[in-house]
Amino acid sequence: MDVIPRAWARPMSALGRLFLREFKDGVWLDRRRVLLDSAILLALEVAAFIFFVALEHEWIVSLPQPTTADFASFYAAGAQANAGAPQDAYDPARHHAAEQAATAIGVPYIFFYYPPIFLILCAVLARLPYLVAFISFEIATLIPFLLVCRAILRDRGWTVLIPLMAFPAVAWTLGVGQNGFLSCALIGGAMLLIDRRPAAAGLLIGALAFKPHFGLLIPVALAAGGRWRAFAAAALTVAALVVLSVALFGWETWRAFFAIALGAHSTFDTSGIDIGALISVFGAVRLVGGGAGLAYAAQIAAALAAAAAVAVAWRRDLSLEVRAATLVAGTLVAVPVVLMYDGVLALVAGAWLVRRGCERGFLPWEKTTLAVIYLFPLVSRHLGDNYNVPIGPVATIALLVLAVLHARHERAGA
Repeated sequence: MDVIPRAWARPMSALGRLFLREFKDGVWLDRRRVLLDSAILLALEVAAFIFFVALEHEWIVSLPQPTTADFASFYAAGAQANAGAPQDAYDPARHHAAEQAATAIGVPYIFFYYPPIFLILCAVLARLPYLVAFISFEIATLIPFLLVCRAILRDRGWTVLIPLMAFPAVAWTLGVGQNGFLSCALIGGAMLLIDRRPAAAGLLIGALAFKPHFGLLIPVALAAGGRWRAFAAAALTVAALVVLSVALFGWETWRAFFAIALGAHSTFDTSGIDIGALISVFGAVRLVGGGAGLAYAAQIAAALAAAAAVAVAWRRDLSLEVRAATLVAGTLVAVPVVLMYDGVLALVAGAWLVRRGCERGFLPWEKTTLAVIYLFPLVSRHLGDNYNVPIGPVATIALLVLAVLHARHERAGA
């Protein structure tokens, strides 16, 4: 006896083909559905955010241990700089004491691995009360981040802010008080300006020196594309920021930074951080049980592949959308220490791909793939911590693959 009656087989086969075509072409992801679904997601995220804020402040139940946010590390470092001891930001014991002074006794320690350039901003923030500084920093960096993404999408309406705000990594960044919005605004803004105002783009790139590992592939792109004015402007900006930080904090602070930075790898080699929160190739290998040596080897291979993709896209002077998407997605793949809140960079890369697709056509399965990537921060850490499934790294690699496919498509059509 047939499991499926023959009379039903043909209609079900046609239905299956229609279902696959819907997902292949992505016609189900029209503007109305994107806005509606992202509005629902944003409402749920706001409710969850309020709940966790109430939980952290013990408005619901008492916690066995006081909690803190990454911003405490920035604020404590700034307070130490204002107190005349900026080098103490790189002394874990003294820095931890400053974090507890800013928040509560017994909070877990948050490392400070940023160069003294970032201390300039931290010192300014630390002149404000802690909570005021926290909120001010996140709002002041969130706004330009949203405006840059909106400009990338070339959408003059304000409803586009709904899916941008609903991207789950945005909630992560807000919740822990991280600087991902600032990084994204600088990289995204630089890409918007790179062809029209290369010197201004270089200035933004140079300002990214506060998080130097995120600039790993930028010299590759600028050199391959012959963007020497932007290259020079970036170098001068970095030099100026270094000189300013030395004038403010002294060489001793830089020596302290290099001393702790050289040993920072031990934090990741020995699982000193939550491996499930990493969305890099290094994190993926460690998550599935690979040793540090294998993880570094895989990360180097991924970085070389990403660098090659960036070099080709910029050397061939492909469209801005393809070049920018390849560079931003490539950065996520090439950098070993990329955490959940850094996933906001995926939104920048995705925005460039969406702009490309809207103007020149999406690739088969691209819209559906982008929709899945959009949701990865919702489940990445949970699946990583509990089931050792590296969803985050897979999503970042998928973004780069989409950018490379667009590059191949553009080269084939040239």
